[in-house]
Amino acid sequence: MHVVYPVVVSALLFSIGVYGVLARRNAILVLMSVELMLNAVNLNLVAFDVWLRDRLHGGQVLTLFVIVIAAAEVGLGLAIVLAVFRTRRTVDVDRLRALAEVVRTSDSERPDGEGAS
Repeated sequence: MHVVYPVVVSALLFSIGVYGVLARRNAILVLMSVELMLNAVNLNLVAFDVWLRDRLHGGQVLTLFVIVIAAAEVGLGLAIVLAVFRTRRTVDVDRLRALAEVVRTSDSERPDGEGAS
């Protein structure tokens, strides 16, 4: 098999992943799109490793590292999404622009002691 076929498939997968990151509003779908992009990179690494006939199989070793990093990213990303969902009750990325919690205090509770008296 020629190297062009896996490279074209990889480019299509990566393009779909980029579209998913840019167009989706749900944080879980954004994480899935990032995983799709990482898998496209893995496909490229293995295809070029086979095409170049690397005796040390550096592309495949690097692919294993990318898979480990991707697994850690999914675990951490889902933990963050769960924590945000527990506090905000949404995983909509557009609503999560400001990460600071807004705490409203009444005038009598102001820290400078100047109440509305």
